[in-house]
Amino acid sequence: MLDRDTRRTLEPSPSGDGDDESWLTSYLDVLTLLITLFVLLLALTPPGGGEASDSDRMRPPSAMPSMSLATMATGIQPRHDGLQPQFSGLTVPGVNVEQGREGITLRIDDSLLFASGAAQLTSQGRGVIDSLVEVLESFDGQISIEGHTDNIPISTVRFPSNWELSAARAIAVLRHLQDEGLNASRMRAVGYADTQPMESNDTPEGRAANRRVELLLRQPVGR
Repeated sequence: MLDRDTRRTLEPSPSGDGDDESWLTSYLDVLTLLITLFVLLLALTPPGGGEASDSDRMRPPSAMPSMSLATMATGIQPRHDGLQPQFSGLTVPGVNVEQGREGITLRIDDSLLFASGAAQLTSQGRGVIDSLVEVLESFDGQISIEGHTDNIPISTVRFPSNWELSAARAIAVLRHLQDEGLNASRMRAVGYADTQPMESNDTPEGRAANRRVELLLRQPVGR
C-alpha cells in the first residue's frame, strides 16, 4: 500500500487538465481561419467556375475585343461604318467626301452650283448633281441636304436674309435629285445660313469655303 506522499506524487495536478486542452484552442483558431478563407474564395470566384476557355488563354492581348472611346461614351456603335468604302472611290471635281459622327458628308462648293446670290442651279451645277445620282441611288438611307452661306448679309425681295438663301439652295438640290428619280420621302432640305462656318469669315478664302451645300448620308436605323 502506497503511503500518502507517494500518492500525492502520482496524482495529476489540478492545473494539468487546462494545459492538456490548450491545443484545442489553437485548433479552433486555425479552423476559423480556414473557413474564412474558403468563404472569401467563393465570393471572388466568377459565375461558371471562373476558368477561361482555351481560346481565351491562347489569344494574344492585341486580339482581345476592344471598343473605341467614342463608342463607349455613347454606348452605340456608329451605324455608318460601312458607308466609307462605298464612297471612297467617288471622284467628282469639287465634291469632297468626309466621314463624321453622324454619317458620310458629300461637300460641294456653292460656286459649282449657283451664281452669286442666286438659288437656281446652273448648267454646271446640274451636271455636278447628276454625277452623284447613281451613287445616291445605291444608298438606301436618309439624305439631309444642307445649305450654308458666309456671313455677308443679303437683303433682296426673294431672300431677305441668308436663312432664305441657304434653304432655297438646299431645296433646289433636293428638287433636282427628285427629278432624277430619287425618292423624296428619304430626303430633307435644311438651311443653316452662316451659323456653321468651316473657316473664318475674315478672309475671302474662308468665306468661299463656308459657302457650300452638303449632303449628309445616314444609314437607316437598325443597320
